[in-house]
Amino acid sequence: MAAAWKPGESTIPTLELESVTQSPESTNCIACTEDGRYLSLGHSGGLSVWCASSFVRIAEWLQDRLEITFLQTTRMAKRTYLLGSVDDMGVARLFTFHCDDIHLLSVINAMEDINNRSICSTFALYGGGHFGAASISCNGASWLEVYQLPVAVWLAEMETSSALEQDPNVTESVDVKWSPVEVLIKITPPQLSAGQSQGGALGTDFFKHCLVVDEVRSSSQSNSLDAGKTTQTTKSSRRCTHHFLLSCDPFSGKSLQSELPVAVAVWWSGSHNLLQYSLQKIPIKKADAAPIPDSLWPNANEIVCSAVSGCTRYVALGLDDALVCVWDRRSGAPLSIVSMPKYSSLLRMKYLDCWPELQTPAAEVLHLLVMSKSGELDMITAGRGTQTCTTQLSERPNDRADLPSLIISVPFLPNMQLLIMQRNGKMFLQDVINKTAVCFLAPPTSYQFSTPCNPVCVLDPQQQALFIQGDLETNSSHSLEEAVQSRLFVFRFEQCCIIKQRIVSGPASSQRQNMESHGSPEEVCNLYLQQRFLSLDDRNKAREQMFERLHKTAQMIDQKQQKSNKLKKKKAHPFFSLWLTSCLSEKEQNTQSSSHFA
Repeated sequence: MAAAWKPGESTIPTLELESVTQSPESTNCIACTEDGRYLSLGHSGGLSVWCASSFVRIAEWLQDRLEITFLQTTRMAKRTYLLGSVDDMGVARLFTFHCDDIHLLSVINAMEDINNRSICSTFALYGGGHFGAASISCNGASWLEVYQLPVAVWLAEMETSSALEQDPNVTESVDVKWSPVEVLIKITPPQLSAGQSQGGALGTDFFKHCLVVDEVRSSSQSNSLDAGKTTQTTKSSRRCTHHFLLSCDPFSGKSLQSELPVAVAVWWSGSHNLLQYSLQKIPIKKADAAPIPDSLWPNANEIVCSAVSGCTRYVALGLDDALVCVWDRRSGAPLSIVSMPKYSSLLRMKYLDCWPELQTPAAEVLHLLVMSKSGELDMITAGRGTQTCTTQLSERPNDRADLPSLIISVPFLPNMQLLIMQRNGKMFLQDVINKTAVCFLAPPTSYQFSTPCNPVCVLDPQQQALFIQGDLETNSSHSLEEAVQSRLFVFRFEQCCIIKQRIVSGPASSQRQNMESHGSPEEVCNLYLQQRFLSLDDRNKAREQMFERLHKTAQMIDQKQQKSNKLKKKKAHPFFSLWLTSCLSEKEQNTQSSSHFA
């Protein structure tokens, strides 16, 4: 892929825009339901739910002086959806969309004291709304709250509320008191207990030793930052990144078909360790006692970004020395370690689980997309029995306006397609295998995509469409009312002949879906043996390549050793040898004399 393509290139087609519809003023975020039926928009004054096919607003929830900046949706049951939002003041809320109406279920971090106002920076829902997590900070302290949401109870309360509203004998409005959200586990940055030090038993306990070293490093970094900023009165809070993890043990006796997480992985800014906390074996302790992680994944350098595969078995960590480490949760060991020497620093990573085009019968082959802060883009391909390889997708752009601001993998185009938007507003679909642009996506005349550095858009895999917000260009001759009004552009990929022939009917099967059809231990064993048999040729080829590399390395080491020995065996100067012999003889005589006097 070139750093950027110019609009004048006529060889690359442009995907035609299907429709344009008006969106609420100051729309900040957009989300799509898994079934593709509804769009949820967060904007000034609240949020609204729209029909994804007719673009008719179905319901809205409004509140004065409120700005929704983040929105996520998940399906709780058939035609019942859970919405999680965060506003510009850092307040997280939970809504439900049921029977064409929006209900506020809970405010996660309600402000009770303005002097102790907690701020939610990230909020995520998982497992059909059964679990949620929020990163919260308050007065310099930060922590992660994990919730087990009462989905079954809420569904029952909604059915009761709907029945009362339809009852002709009930004349008053129904005011439902929804069941509260309770914190399942509260995770804080690991800290030393009073009286602990680096010595004693701590040196023999690897687990505690890693936590101690991590905290000492973080404390030293914070102290150095505070020393350089004399005007700073409070220490900045540490950022938290988390990932929900499914069960990856086929012999645990639990069905792999369950989509409910069993653990959560957490790492803090400035940390070298990835910590894993169980969501099933939570000890009953004091309310203020910090939970102890049941697994620790140590790394040589600071973690700067991370990604988890769709099956959550593989966790990729990007370190500050441009090193990528892929951990295998089942074996507890690294699957692959890749150095990216040309990278200045890593920015983000993403697993491409929906791409079976490069899959082989050798069971699990992973594709990891890695991007640096300078704009380089590479794909790492790794797997057991295969050699890890790195494919460069794009070089560092010369102009910062060509830096990619959005990268989306397209699940209904399994032959390696990426949807990329640059900071200059250009958007295109890229063929990763051929490293070429398939088509451009352009707004209509006199319009532009809103905030190209942080575009407001969502990809609907069910309808195979892209919804993206646009605005009028600043130099266009339109009225002020028209200029303020935002538009929602709709691109349908099946309308492009070049793309239509590549579209598949449904999302490609992931590795976990193959495993889910074999739930019992016997079936998992049969599947494992089958995969081992199918991967025999690939593993033999990889083994031959490995031994060939080892042989070449051994020859290189042997040659270096022989050169070193030749240098050592060079004869010394005859006068130096004579002098050395006389010194040794004199030393021997002195030794004998000392023994005689003793």
